[in-house]
Amino acid sequence: MLLPSKKDLKTALDVFAVFQWSFSALLITTTVIAVNLYLVVFTPYWPVTVLILTWLAFDWKTPQRGGRRFTCVRHWRLWKHYSDYFPLKLLKTHDVCPSRNYILVCHPHGLFAHGWFGHFATEASGFSKIFPGITPYILTLGAFFWMPFLREYVMSTGACSVSRSSIDFLLTHKGTGNMVIVVIGGLAECRYSLPGSSTLVLKNRSGFVRMALQHGVPLIPAYAFGETDLYDQHIFTPGGFVNRFQKWFQSMVHIYPCAFYGRGFTKNSWGLLPYSRPVTTIVGEPLPMPKIENPSQEIVAKYHTLYIDALRKLFDQHKTKFGISETQELEII
Repeated sequence: MLLPSKKDLKTALDVFAVFQWSFSALLITTTVIAVNLYLVVFTPYWPVTVLILTWLAFDWKTPQRGGRRFTCVRHWRLWKHYSDYFPLKLLKTHDVCPSRNYILVCHPHGLFAHGWFGHFATEASGFSKIFPGITPYILTLGAFFWMPFLREYVMSTGACSVSRSSIDFLLTHKGTGNMVIVVIGGLAECRYSLPGSSTLVLKNRSGFVRMALQHGVPLIPAYAFGETDLYDQHIFTPGGFVNRFQKWFQSMVHIYPCAFYGRGFTKNSWGLLPYSRPVTTIVGEPLPMPKIENPSQEIVAKYHTLYIDALRKLFDQHKTKFGISETQELEII
């Protein structure tokens, strides 16, 4: 009987690390619902479900009040396997001072934002060594915090709810040295997540600029080269039934339903795992912002333009290192 080699075991662990995170929301949600339905319907232990729901109501605002991180979870060896799968690499161009707070703005979103999770919700890329004295808070959809146990798992990585009240709290009640991390494109950007794409949904998204002005904190642009190469998408015929449904669904719930695919558990098969392709995130120079409690729309537009210019500069400076043509530009829609 042949035993698997160290390389085979390493590959299996890398795949498991990505699989468990990508599908943890589905698995935990399904398990929690099934177990609690069983307790309520088929056993006399329904008070357990009542206690869980009571705790959820009592703890509802925690994701908007800094969350509940566990440093040991961020240092799990599992995340190193997660990072090695692609692999992920985090690079900074400028130092940041722990005596200030920052808003780090990430692009592009990709389909599952694998790079942003690996870099900022774990220590797999060495965040604390690259940015000493800085505490990262990655902001994500509030829906992740509606389900018991799933919310604890997500919060343990340092994630918080992406809301105005959450950002206000992190920038005013947690002292200094905090980095609030937002992925501006959101799920609306998924439709443009195609290999080689450099299209960002940003033109009409200026709320992050207003928040930075109100708190007087610098904005830091960051771009993940390779994030859009992790999956393929099937593009349906323009004007066809499926394409019309996609556009209707997006207009209703602001989520574009993509027919995406990646690799399976073996490299030559199709599946829902991302392709093993490098993702390198370049963190740019902080853009200073004056503190203006009630900035006018004209002021917000001015600094929004300055931010886009800084992001374009970052993209242009590094794109050729990652196989992007010198003539390809960052498209902002």
